[in-house]
Order: sequence, then structure tokens, then C-alpha cells
Amino acid sequence: MRSSAEVTQHHTMLLFDESMAKHTTWRVGGPARYYFQPADVADLSDFLKSLPDTEQILWLGLGSNLLVRDGGFGGTVIALRGCLNEIEIIPGNRLRVGAGAASALVARQAARAGLCGAAFLAGIPGTMGGALAMNAGAFGSETWQRVINVQTIDRRGVVQRRTPLEYKVAYREVQAPGEEWFVACELQLEPGDVEAEREEVQRLLKRRNATQPVGQPSAGSTFRNPPGDYAARLIEAAGLKGFRLGGAQVSEKHANFIINTGSASASDIEALILHVQQTVEQHSGTALQTEVHIVGEPA
Repeated sequence: MRSSAEVTQHHTMLLFDESMAKHTTWRVGGPARYYFQPADVADLSDFLKSLPDTEQILWLGLGSNLLVRDGGFGGTVIALRGCLNEIEIIPGNRLRVGAGAASALVARQAARAGLCGAAFLAGIPGTMGGALAMNAGAFGSETWQRVINVQTIDRRGVVQRRTPLEYKVAYREVQAPGEEWFVACELQLEPGDVEAEREEVQRLLKRRNATQPVGQPSAGSTFRNPPGDYAARLIEAAGLKGFRLGGAQVSEKHANFIINTGSASASDIEALILHVQQTVEQHSGTALQTEVHIVGEPA
């Protein structure tokens, strides 16, 4: 195994055999063969052109909503944390947001500018790119309700603008026209009361902190809510709140969160996910779908 080498130019970073435990909110996961952080979209485009067609690519924001198995990821991770993170107010009460911008920061910047409609993003623990890819939502609102266009990039490094009409958007699901990834978007907001919107963001953050295990390593919501019900309710009804497997535990605070108590491996977490699915199905007949993406090889 090669030791971690670093190549930097214009803040471009390419690491080899980089531990994914450092980059995911669960703090577990084996090494990625390559870990690349672009300086900007042009740099990203050049890098994508250089990859073989067969290369597996994993896009990474803040590392929430993701479980990388203990054997690691045998392809290339493209990390947008700390890059492609511009947030710009543009005419027409719109925000132009880079895919690497933290969703919670977008909520705060919009409120500061006196623009309403983005407060819910304060409840999403990832980046705008991740929010676009899965139509993330919180507190009754969803990302794509605000999107007016997106900028994407494909494997050949070609950048395009697309409109929401070109996507099939559903609850926690977005089907793209081809193999493309989001690099930016424009959100339509409304002018409003700066103070009221700021208070709303604070209120939603407080609510998140009160109801979710914010200080502990988790990946956000583990399962999608089934139609007309809540995953947390079903998990609790099956008697699983606080249930542990190895170092992984169903949160005592919110049953749809699985936390790493400090010693969990990715396989502990995956085994607990499976146990919750099987138990809930036996108890209520509902098959819970994961909201979390599971990638990589077992140890």
C-alpha cells in the first residue's frame, strides 16, 4: 500500500489510499484508492477527462448520508468540501450556489440577504450537491421546490446547464438524464423580513438540535420515511430505540439515526441497518428503504 502522497497546485489535492473514516460523518470506512479535491470547475473538468471510462467515481460533500465499507472504495473520490462552494446573490431574488457549499450556510446567507424560502436547508447536514442529488428535505420542504436551473458536469468534463424539467424528481430521489453530476444551481427565493427569516433559521436549528443526536457521529436520517408514516416511529414501535450491535447504536434521541458510539466499524453499522430493516418488517410489515448510500468493499 502506498503511503498517502499529496500533489498540490492551485489548491488541487490528490491523495492515494486516503482513509474515508476521516471524511465521513460516521467516522468509519476504509481507504479510497484516489481522493481528489478540485480547485475549480475547469480543474475538475481536466481531471475527469484524464480518468479511464471504467473508473468508479464517488462524489463526496460533507460525508453525511454515506457509509463506506471497511474494505474501502476502489475508485476515485471527488471531494467538494472546501471547494466549488460559492454562494452568490443574483438579480431576481435568486441565489447561485456551488455544489460544495454547506446547506446550512446557504440557509444563513439567504436569511442575511433578506431572502425567504431557504430556511429549511439549515436542517440538512450536507452540501448543496448532495441535497440536489437526493432532493434532500427538512421541516416539510424539499430542495427541488426552489431549483430553477442546475449546472452539471459529465465524465468527459463537459459542463451543461439544465432545467428541473429535465429531471424526474420525487421524495428523496432524483433521476438525471445521463451520467452527470451537479456542480452548481440557482435557487428562486422571495424577498422578506431579514430578522424573521434569521429567527426561523435559528428556530429550525434549535429544533434539529433538540430532536436529533447532533453531537454524535451519525450520517443523518438512515431510512426514508415510508408513505404516510415515519421510519423513526416504526423503529421505536419495534422496540429498537437504543439497540446496539458492536459499536453501532440506534439513537436514544431519534430512532431514525444510527450513531457510532466510538468503536463502530462500517460492518457494525451495516449489520445494524439490516437488523432494523428485518425487525421492522417482522413487526409492522413495512420494508424500510435506506436513505443512506452504502458503497465500497467489505473488509
